[in-house]
Amino acid sequence: MGATTIYVGSDHDPIDSVDDVTPSAYEEANGSCSGTYKDIGSLAGQMGIGAKLALPYGVNVNTKYYKKPDGVKNSDNANSADASSNVKAATSTVVTMDLGAIDAAAENLKLTLGYAEADRNAANVAASTDMDEMTAAFNYAYGPVKAGIQKKVNSIGADSGSLVRHHTTILGLAFAVNDQLSISVNRYTDKKQSSLTAQAEQETDALNIGYTMGGMTIGFQEASTDNAGYVRAAEDDSRTLGVSVAF
Repeated sequence: MGATTIYVGSDHDPIDSVDDVTPSAYEEANGSCSGTYKDIGSLAGQMGIGAKLALPYGVNVNTKYYKKPDGVKNSDNANSADASSNVKAATSTVVTMDLGAIDAAAENLKLTLGYAEADRNAANVAASTDMDEMTAAFNYAYGPVKAGIQKKVNSIGADSGSLVRHHTTILGLAFAVNDQLSISVNRYTDKKQSSLTAQAEQETDALNIGYTMGGMTIGFQEASTDNAGYVRAAEDDSRTLGVSVAF
């Protein structure tokens, strides 16, 4: 058995931390606000108690339990209150596996699995439904090339009680030109399903460039979204330049 860490707080949610683990030279494909997406990680910012476990064969587990994820942070020295009677307990768990540690044939291949659920069924809110979020990702590295694919399913209650489900596929391909310069192409595709309305498939393609020099990092992204906001033929393009300096 490896090391175990227990933590308490609201600054970390396991599945939110792996909402996009595909390789990128700078930003996630939808990270520069091209398109409008409903992502997993809705428990981020909620108070809970968690545990991180390092297990044999390159397996790591990060899990967190939320007693009352009602979206309310109480003031210092103030008593807690029932902000939402329709919110019950929730859990979020992520498992990462270095498959090369299990079989040498899978060297440099990493598997990430995540699942979160929240019980939101209450007798006084008939239109409410539970929340379920899940994801699975494979990432592979070979020399200067990194490739990854990730699938996500996000089931939420909305649209006057109908079940709304998002099916997402993310693709990432990155290439390190040298120790300072890297480029990547990324695609983020999301299909929104609802029993009440027909939705178009939203798709964002992005080109990322990242450059580091000492403590300075320069990132650039050119992104283009088709069927933006799940509206057919709507387009949303963005261009982002970021500079960060570490002292």
